[in-house]
Amino acid sequence: MKKEIEIAKELAVRAGTILMKHYSEGPAVDWKGTASPVTAADRSAGAFLVEELRRQFPEDGILCEEEADKSAPLTQRRIWVIDPMDGTKQFINRLGEFAVMIGMAVDGIATLGVVYQPTMDKLYVAASGMGAFLVQGQTTRPLRVSPESDASAMTIALSRSHNSPPVEQICQRLGVRESIRTGSIGIKVGLICEGRAHLYLHTQEGPSQWDTCAPEAILREAGGRMTDLSNNSLRYDPPGLRHVNGVIASSGAIHNRIVEVARSVLSGTRL
Repeated sequence: MKKEIEIAKELAVRAGTILMKHYSEGPAVDWKGTASPVTAADRSAGAFLVEELRRQFPEDGILCEEEADKSAPLTQRRIWVIDPMDGTKQFINRLGEFAVMIGMAVDGIATLGVVYQPTMDKLYVAASGMGAFLVQGQTTRPLRVSPESDASAMTIALSRSHNSPPVEQICQRLGVRESIRTGSIGIKVGLICEGRAHLYLHTQEGPSQWDTCAPEAILREAGGRMTDLSNNSLRYDPPGLRHVNGVIASSGAIHNRIVEVARSVLSGTRL
């Protein structure tokens, strides 16, 4: 995976440069739905990444959020799963909390991940068996999740763009009091990998494969866990594009407890 990870790092930074050019000029916004904005920046970065990955790895499959046709089955063992800009709303609102995400799934399992936040020049990178690292400027440091096991001392990474009453109830039952709000699932999971946060929850159907593939690969190598709400491993097998049973990402120490409490809250039962 050394060749793949080096190319993915380079392409993520180059795609970040494309995003920053549009960011400085001001975004032109279209809407894919009532709550799904897309910009010229998304499309430009997506077209660049798809073209380069096809050129570099012609035998691999590619699943990109901004590709027009996602319905065609991908039969390759190796599939690049990419989101050219995760955090479009934060890009539009000029909050800087957006990221390029390039993941690879092998036999349906997240195996490689690169998440690049261009406004902070933060590059999270990992591949199975190779560890997880944060590259920022000239500094590279290994990533390791926090060993904290006391929920009352934990911090949850929350969405910048919306509140979730079920997530608030889960935090209350667990005793989690501290939170960090930011855009981009990739950035939220990056905070867990850095040890600055401990969990992230998405309790509804909705997260797509390109939202989680790269972050999951990095989180696993940093010592954390990502599952659905039933504690099942996430799969990356198109054409099933969405994780229909939500997502839980954590530092791992109380992951099973988080799953238990989340299922209790969502079913309306008390433990």
